[in-house]
Amino acid sequence: MLRRLDLRGPLGDLRAVLPRPTTGGDGPLNAVRGIIADVRERGDTALRELTARFDGVDLETVVVDPADVASAPARIDPAVLGALEVAAAAIRRHHEGQLRAEHRTDDDGLCVRSLSRPVERAGCYAPGGRAAYPSTVLMTVVPARVAGVEVVVLCVPPGPDGRVADVTLAAAAVAGVDAVYAVGGAQAVAAMAYGTASIPAVDVIAGPGNVYVALAKREVAGQVGVPSAFAGPSEVVVVADATVPPEFAAVDVVVQAEHGPDGLAWLVTWDEAVADAVEAEVVRIAEAAPRRSEITATLAASGWSVLVDGPDEALAIADAIAPEHLQLMVAGAGEMAERVRNAGAVFCGPWSPASLGDYVAGPSHVLPTAGTARFAGALTVSDFTRDIHLITADRPALLRLAPHVVALAGAEGLDAHAESVRLRTAWTDGSDDG
Repeated sequence: MLRRLDLRGPLGDLRAVLPRPTTGGDGPLNAVRGIIADVRERGDTALRELTARFDGVDLETVVVDPADVASAPARIDPAVLGALEVAAAAIRRHHEGQLRAEHRTDDDGLCVRSLSRPVERAGCYAPGGRAAYPSTVLMTVVPARVAGVEVVVLCVPPGPDGRVADVTLAAAAVAGVDAVYAVGGAQAVAAMAYGTASIPAVDVIAGPGNVYVALAKREVAGQVGVPSAFAGPSEVVVVADATVPPEFAAVDVVVQAEHGPDGLAWLVTWDEAVADAVEAEVVRIAEAAPRRSEITATLAASGWSVLVDGPDEALAIADAIAPEHLQLMVAGAGEMAERVRNAGAVFCGPWSPASLGDYVAGPSHVLPTAGTARFAGALTVSDFTRDIHLITADRPALLRLAPHVVALAGAEGLDAHAESVRLRTAWTDGSDDG
């Protein structure tokens, strides 16, 4: 199931030669643009028609009854509810550590303060339809709540019965969502960006999804805030040596492939015997898996077993891919992790599977995909906040700094900028207050 790629020897330009999934060219993008335009023009009517077309269900309204959300925790397995509560607490604890106090600098009469302020409304997206992802509800909504966002709404595709899964609604209740809407895909992103009669426009949209969802977020960026990472189909690169049981490495290759097509699942090793053993285990695990079709589809498209010369070359491969999940199942994993440049999240050693991060470790599992870990990172509190600078100068400070303002404004040909300080330096009322 894993195709063998022998990259022993000089590596060359890895970004140019490494195979990786694509977003499918102009087809998906054009489809997304059409959906966004339709939702902007026809609002809720378009949402209902698109839901019927893509999800196969006719809905009178996309609004989920708040009472249905509030009662959902009582309808699910108590063990699952307990796990949601444990996960929510861990996510909350981690993200509370990201909150920043006011930053202030004082310099001889010039005071500059930087204040972190949450956005007013956030829209969170969780995949659904074929499967339920309550963990994604927690991983998006809880950071928004910790940031202090006043209103948090959630869009989730409806299931075949037209309902959002109880476990997803329970997660929404645990996380403290204000409203849930049974709508998915690019149409959900468009609705949150531009607003409809049922769904209010938001200030930030966060959450992972398929290629269509990820492309839609790119298209509406600027109308709303969108984290810079491409949070699309799931990815994993497992770097393994002979110190790890091959079934550990194999199951973690399969884990991310379980999400379905368009993802990426790689094994990288410098030991041919390890490659042989892990590849055999991948076949065994995949054939017995309940989601065999999703796994085999992903592995057929982008499952690779890569042979390199050593740990340095393995790290170079990982950095070139910039994967969503990077698992280092090697001796000295901690030391190797310190040298990683590009990855959404790094999991060190045999006892730290990506599944731990997917659910209960604490950091959001909304991570960069499609190589965007080169410049973007995990979803954090900062994605729901923005900095406001407060600048206060007294007259002596202005007099001290005015010549520099005049010089720079003159260099840029902006005389009015210079005049704004000239007027103040010539003022003779004797005031020393800013």
